[in-house]
Amino acid sequence: MVKSPMSSSESGENECLSWAARDPSGLLSPHTFTRRSVTSDDVSLKITHCGVCYADVIWTRNKHGDSKYPLIPGHEIAGIVDKVGSNVRGFKVGDHVGVGTYVNSCRQCEYCNEAQEVSCVKGQVFTFNAIDYDGSVTKGGYSSHIVVHERYCYKIPVDYPLESAAPLLCAGITVYAPMIRHNMNQPGKSLGVIGLGGLGHMAVKFGKAFGLNVTVFSTSISKKEEALNLLGANNFVISSDHDQMKALGKSLDFVIDTASGDHPFDPYMSLLKIAGTYVLVGFPSEIKISPANLNLGMRMLAGSVTGGTKMTQEMIDFCAAHKIYPNIEVIPIQKINEALERVVNKDIKYRFVIDIKNSLK
Repeated sequence: MVKSPMSSSESGENECLSWAARDPSGLLSPHTFTRRSVTSDDVSLKITHCGVCYADVIWTRNKHGDSKYPLIPGHEIAGIVDKVGSNVRGFKVGDHVGVGTYVNSCRQCEYCNEAQEVSCVKGQVFTFNAIDYDGSVTKGGYSSHIVVHERYCYKIPVDYPLESAAPLLCAGITVYAPMIRHNMNQPGKSLGVIGLGGLGHMAVKFGKAFGLNVTVFSTSISKKEEALNLLGANNFVISSDHDQMKALGKSLDFVIDTASGDHPFDPYMSLLKIAGTYVLVGFPSEIKISPANLNLGMRMLAGSVTGGTKMTQEMIDFCAAHKIYPNIEVIPIQKINEALERVVNKDIKYRFVIDIKNSLK
């Protein structure tokens, strides 16, 4: 798994253009660095598009105190294969591929053996700002190309737009994985979606594709029209309206909570039927819940992050088969600082995607 050092003669070929943050201001600007060479099990792809995730804000601005500068974010990567290693059998030059939130794992533990690499015992190696097994710091998709072990690449059907595929690699899989794990794909069942951002709007789309009756919960009445008419939700509820919430008591089979801001949990938990399932995919600072709400209702509270390689490929194929596309705003990389500020202010419907191919020069 350890990669050999790159010789100086290879460095020109492996030069990579990017935009990087230099300090906790999080401001990004052009930066050039050297990617590793392609080894026998690697795939190199020219990046065409990269989605913009809130994680990019967190680490460019050192919110967790562990940012390694210069930092190149981006873990919703789509592109076209331009080189493969001698052992690679699953990909060929010209294939459309994606890379998600991690680019390595131990490949030996029980979770890796089950294609659940996101839960690797030794820890998944994140696509950016992580220490890879060779000691290098990973650098993400705000860049011209990336080299990844073939295990962590995903085939994107040629008729599925690359700009639409990018957000699937984080936002899409983050909600798809727990929906499958907790059997939220049973037609006729009812789903509540808390929050209508990048993750929430994908939960609505998957819910409708699974044949669920979908209710969107939001604190903003301005989201009503888009929830019902643009995304096709069956119902819209202002979560601060006590009467609306009370009327839905014990009516939902499932709830997916995508909100990362602090919010009460008991009002939503009370909406679940007996033995209903509540999945949290956001990261509020704390969870406060009444034990009686869980125990007397025999309800389940579960957490989730992204998904393993098998599940991620399944999700991409599902989106292609059912013509599910994220709602995106494509931007040139020169607009990334403005876009990140708009992400902080929740001023996006519903995912920024950087046009790397046409703007990173």
